[in-house]
Amino acid sequence: MTNDSHVLDSPPEGAAADWTIPQDWGRFTAAEHAVWDTLYARQAKLLPGRASKAYLRGLDALQLSTSGIPNFEELSERLMKLTGWQVVAVHGLVPDDVFFDHMANRRFVAGNFIRRADQLDYLQEPDVFHDVFGHVPMLADPVFADYCVAYGEGGKRALELGGLNYLSRLYWYTVEFGLIQEDGDLRIYGSGIVSSAAESHFALEDPSPNRLGFDLKRVMRTEYRIDDFQQNYFVIPSFDELLRVTVETDFAPLYEAIKPLPDIRIADILPEDLVEVETRCVAPMACFSISLETNGFM
Repeated sequence: MTNDSHVLDSPPEGAAADWTIPQDWGRFTAAEHAVWDTLYARQAKLLPGRASKAYLRGLDALQLSTSGIPNFEELSERLMKLTGWQVVAVHGLVPDDVFFDHMANRRFVAGNFIRRADQLDYLQEPDVFHDVFGHVPMLADPVFADYCVAYGEGGKRALELGGLNYLSRLYWYTVEFGLIQEDGDLRIYGSGIVSSAAESHFALEDPSPNRLGFDLKRVMRTEYRIDDFQQNYFVIPSFDELLRVTVETDFAPLYEAIKPLPDIRIADILPEDLVEVETRCVAPMACFSISLETNGFM
C-alpha cells in the first residue's frame, strides 16, 4: 500500500521558508493535464444555474479552461489585476500559521499535484483542481477576496487566543462548503462543492441535509465531517454581509463565550435555527427547500 499523503511536518527539500515551491509547470504529464480537462469539462457543464454569480464571473475572468493545469504565473497575473491576490504552489497541506500568513497577504497556497484518473470523484487531500478550480475564481471577487484576507488575519489571532477550532469551522462552512441566496434562489460558492460533481447536486437538490441561515456563533459551534457529504450547509444573504460580520466582530470575547458551551453535533437542529421549509426549483431538474426570508433572516 503506497502512502499518497502530502502532509509534512517541515518544509520539503527545495521549499522556501514560507513553504512555497516552484510550480514547475512543465513537469506535469499529458495524463495529468487530461485529468484536469476531464474534471473541468464535467464541472463547467454542471455549474451554470447552480454556482453563484461571483464564482461564474471569476471562472470566466481568469480564463480557466480545458487547456490543462493552469500555469500559476499566468493565472496570478490575471488575478492580481482584479484583487491583488496571487496563487503560489506548495507540496500539500501547510501548517496553520503558514496558511494564515499567506492568506493575510493575499497569497493562496495551492497543492502542486493532481489526483489520479481513478480518483476523479473523491480525494482526501486538496489537489490542484480543488484548490484552483474550487477556490481561485472566488478570489476574483473583490468582496470575497477581502473576506479571505480578514480570515487570514483572524487566523493568526485565533492561534494566540485558543480559538483555532472555532475559526476553522467558519472556514469550513463558508469558504469550503458555503451557500448563498441570490435573487431568491440558493447557489453554491464553497470550493468543496463547486469542485465536486456529486456534491454540486447534493448540496442543492438532495432533501436530506440541513440548509440553515448563517449565524456566526452557531457556525463556530457546529461540528463537521471530512469523509462524506455535509449534513449542514449555512446560507449567507450576501458576500457583503459575510465580510461585514467578520470585520465588525470582536472574536476574543466570542471565543470566550463559546468555550464553555457544548459543540453542536452534525445534523442537529436547534429551536432558534432558521431552517428551509418550502420547495422551490432553481435549476433544470433541481428542486429543494428554501424559506429563510419567512423566518426573518433576510
